[in-house]
Amino acid sequence: MPTVDTVRGPVAVDQLGPTLVHEHLISISAEFEKFYPELAWAGEREQRVASVTAALQAVRERGITTILDCTAFFHGRDMDFVRDVNDQVDLNIIVSTGIYTFDFLPYHLSHRAPTSVADDVLTQMFLRDLTVGIGDSGVKAQSIKVATDTAGITPNNERILRAAGYASAQTGAPITAHTHPADGNGDRILEIFDEQGADLRTVVVAHSGDSTDLAYLRKLADTGAVLGYDRFGLYMPGTATLEERVSAVATLCSEGYADRIGLSHDTVLYSDWGPPGLAQQYFPTWVPTHVSDVVLPALKQAGISDDDIDTMLVATPARLFSGLTT
Repeated sequence: MPTVDTVRGPVAVDQLGPTLVHEHLISISAEFEKFYPELAWAGEREQRVASVTAALQAVRERGITTILDCTAFFHGRDMDFVRDVNDQVDLNIIVSTGIYTFDFLPYHLSHRAPTSVADDVLTQMFLRDLTVGIGDSGVKAQSIKVATDTAGITPNNERILRAAGYASAQTGAPITAHTHPADGNGDRILEIFDEQGADLRTVVVAHSGDSTDLAYLRKLADTGAVLGYDRFGLYMPGTATLEERVSAVATLCSEGYADRIGLSHDTVLYSDWGPPGLAQQYFPTWVPTHVSDVVLPALKQAGISDDDIDTMLVATPARLFSGLTT
């Protein structure tokens, strides 16, 4: 049985259990935290460890046993924080490599123009995290996170996507690709991954649930890719409501797509982007227990079978990691 590395060590893929496929424990700037810790932590770091631990304990009490943390380079990874939290809560936490930027690359990346995808510094960064570990943490990333948003597939963005696709092909690591579904370019993103040899069955097209365009979603799912219904609770203006998302999932499940749907929230449990609790003032349902408390009952009420729910929560996430060779 294949295993996946977690913060606490290897776990057999078939033992991951109910899994949220897209969350973030922390997003913090290393420089901000180093030079202005009292501002970065909005008080004491220990307070943030305690609050994130409590949030994850509530998730665990509802039967979720694994979380994929999609926090990548530029998104504020802090492996010491993640480890300190995981020491206090009985959850499997899988961490990610990749880079979170829609286009911008700093000089230490933009000035290192690659002669091939294989020798790109981005590829080297991703492969190091996947095969050696993130920094000196001793924890291997087991997933790759990238992002394409309203700027579109710019030259910098395509470079990132190709590096991710190549690293995935070399290691079997799944890719989570942040998308802006209103632009409808998920199919081109998948084509780029495919051109680099990635297995599209291990790609999550993140934030697909924001869209109500079932034809577009079917087109993505027909490639084998997983539709990320991963913003439950974050109902931003212009995106699908809770009811629309539940209805779409019900329709897709009835058509046989349950094995290409993943559930999650995309919550950020602590961020230095603002004071604690700021996001919840605008999006009060954006909490990591929303799927357990609200969405799963709504899916059952919509007629979705327990088997399909188990597929979306257990079997599909497990399949994402079944081809890892790191």
